[in-house]
Amino acid sequence: MKKAALVLSLILAIGLLAGCGSKDASTGSGDAKQEESKAIKIGATAGPYSDMITKAIKPILEKKGYSIELVEFGDYVQPNLALSNGDLNANLFQHKIYMENFAKENKIELSELISVPTAPMGIYSSKFKSLDEVADGSTIAIANDPTNLARTLGLLQDAGLITVNKDIDPLRVSEKDVKDNPKHLVLQPIEAAQLPRAVDSADLSLVPGNFALAAKMNLLDALKLENMPDDYRNRVVVNTADLDKQFAKDLKEAVESAEFEKTIDEQFKGFGKPEWMLKRK
Repeated sequence: MKKAALVLSLILAIGLLAGCGSKDASTGSGDAKQEESKAIKIGATAGPYSDMITKAIKPILEKKGYSIELVEFGDYVQPNLALSNGDLNANLFQHKIYMENFAKENKIELSELISVPTAPMGIYSSKFKSLDEVADGSTIAIANDPTNLARTLGLLQDAGLITVNKDIDPLRVSEKDVKDNPKHLVLQPIEAAQLPRAVDSADLSLVPGNFALAAKMNLLDALKLENMPDDYRNRVVVNTADLDKQFAKDLKEAVESAEFEKTIDEQFKGFGKPEWMLKRK
């Protein structure tokens, strides 16, 4: 009996030790997971918005204990697919209209955290020094994709060169939406990426800000810069399921900080600020 009791005691002791070990291992695993949550990946297209992450966002989040990895893309499709399948925690490259349409077509749930200062489209010319000089019959290079074309027509209208039909659909807009063209301007649709080169070949070229910066153009050289609606400003985007996670709250807080705006003012000259940023002045 004594021998059986001794064996039973040993078994119980071993079980208790194993239980303690299992508890410690579990605690350690929990800590590791917590550590991993501080490592986040943010996707962006190469150019000004990847620069915005490294120069204006990353330093702030690192002070909060995060490890930030920038993942660069060369197109506008993969950043959202990578986000939806969990390869990214957030991305920064798109405006509201594109995000909503992409999410609908691909049956994924995306949400914006916050809009950011965005490089505006501009009217550039190597021939004219002001819009007053634009002659009758001048050629204008414009983007051939609907989203950029909607902005193009809006900018030309703001410049007083044309008028467009009301309530145009930004996803299906075309040159047919031009209502009045008193100077008989000749619109020449081309790929948006080619618009910087068209500054020298056409009388005017309407260049989206990201392509202007990629071509080393100075935004402030434009004859007129776009007064961009907030729907066309780029935003930080996450999976809808992650909206309330701590990293998302900290990422939004970083963009809202005075340090972020200071970096924008110093290193991203000509970028138009979103309404929320202007209202707090």
